[in-house]
Amino acid sequence: MSLTLPAGVALPVTSAALVLTQQPGNGDNGGQGEDFGKSSPVGFLVLILFLIAVAFLVRSMTKHLKRVPASFDEPPAEEKPAEPAPADPPADPATEKPAKDSSPTKADS
Repeated sequence: MSLTLPAGVALPVTSAALVLTQQPGNGDNGGQGEDFGKSSPVGFLVLILFLIAVAFLVRSMTKHLKRVPASFDEPPAEEKPAEPAPADPPADPATEKPAKDSSPTKADS
């Protein structure tokens, strides 16, 4: 099986192929002049600033990831917290000292 092009298509296809396969020989290097591929000090500074910014972002991300809980599942209903212990145990009236009354009395006036 051979592939043949119709006569009306053959001429534009071959001329396009010839134009596309030509090597630049007229002094135009396609934007690749004398300084092509060289970096400037400003570009180097921008690259260093980007690297520093990425380092700070990674540091911040690890701090935030350490705060994330291991699981977001709700605890089972069976594990209810125990009743809290009373804040003050009942005092024994026999061992308690009577509180001094600091209210003014008739004798003080």
